[in-house]
Amino acid sequence: MSIVSEPASLQRELTDEEIFAAHVGGKLSVELNAPLNDQRDLSIAYTPGVAQVSRAIHADETLADRYTWTNRLVVVVSDGSAVLGLGDIGPRASLPVMEGKSALFKNFAGLNSIPLVLDTKNPDEIVETLIRLRPSFGAINLEDISAPRCFEIEQRVIDALDCPVMHDDQHGTAIVVLAALKGAVEVQHRNLSSLRVVISGAGAAGVACANILLAAGIADVTVLDSKGIVSEDRRDLNAVKVDLAARTNPARRRGGIVEALDGADVFLGVSAGTVPEELIATMAKKSIVFALSNPDPEIHPDIARRHAAIVATGRSDFPNQINNVLALPGVFKGALDAGARRITEGMKLAAAEAIFSVVADDLAVDRIVPSPLDPRVASSVAQAVAAAARTEGVTA
Repeated sequence: MSIVSEPASLQRELTDEEIFAAHVGGKLSVELNAPLNDQRDLSIAYTPGVAQVSRAIHADETLADRYTWTNRLVVVVSDGSAVLGLGDIGPRASLPVMEGKSALFKNFAGLNSIPLVLDTKNPDEIVETLIRLRPSFGAINLEDISAPRCFEIEQRVIDALDCPVMHDDQHGTAIVVLAALKGAVEVQHRNLSSLRVVISGAGAAGVACANILLAAGIADVTVLDSKGIVSEDRRDLNAVKVDLAARTNPARRRGGIVEALDGADVFLGVSAGTVPEELIATMAKKSIVFALSNPDPEIHPDIARRHAAIVATGRSDFPNQINNVLALPGVFKGALDAGARRITEGMKLAAAEAIFSVVADDLAVDRIVPSPLDPRVASSVAQAVAAAARTEGVTA
């Protein structure tokens, strides 16, 4: 997960005392939309007045969208098994991160959001819990669930429920990566489809990035896991990687990162590994490096720039921060605005194009995506996603 952070100058000034003080009592609260100032207010908001609303919803369940907060409520769901930079820390320790994600929904998209951490890693139990809780929310943002379970859980929840569901670690990352790559090739006056892309990491983010880049028209995508290039001749692949191998690596390359990076146009790092400078030096001219591992990129940006024309990271203290908050709030706002029953590949592609469009008139090698704090981003993404949802016929 990526969250908005302060400039480097402020990061260095933060103290433990300041950080912990800001989290006392959590980062979220519930605000009232109706007054409770006197007996009449109480009679309207609670008993006896509320009974009329409940009777109306009982007669027509669709009225819950109008008279409760469910259709504007996103639940941020995690089991704490794959928290960025921290790993498997469990549900309670992951809760501050999930509160932070809920805060992003409210701040950037005006959506109500609550964190929901589950004390189980069992896919059956997670899916069943969300099915049972469906009347309470309008959309699900899955967060920090380890691969490969995250793929199964997301698909099963999508199949079971009639509301927008998205695993941010997969698709939020993929959307912003595509937007950034669009910006990079525009700066370089190149075609997206001509690129040869190497993705280091075959987990949640790596698989989703491969999928969206293929959908965007990039034919030559090679994916690496900890054992080397994901290829059809390997017999140690899980089902997700078998499928990935069948759709990537068209040149049938074999070996590891040395063979993959030789002559490549783009390196996309979404793993905890490192890449030596000498391998970046073997990439094609005008190469593009997205070293997105946090907090430590696969290669330091200053070193990568010795050989690459454009460099991006997931950090706020270097140029070109590829940050999930550019996508996530707007994607869910657009889906909910349109009454979408699910989030499609077309909606994700539309979101990437909208992010790119915000910065299209002001592109530079150190500005291939807008700032996560740019107020235009969420509204542009929401409009594009809502339009795509209507075009694809997934609205209610």
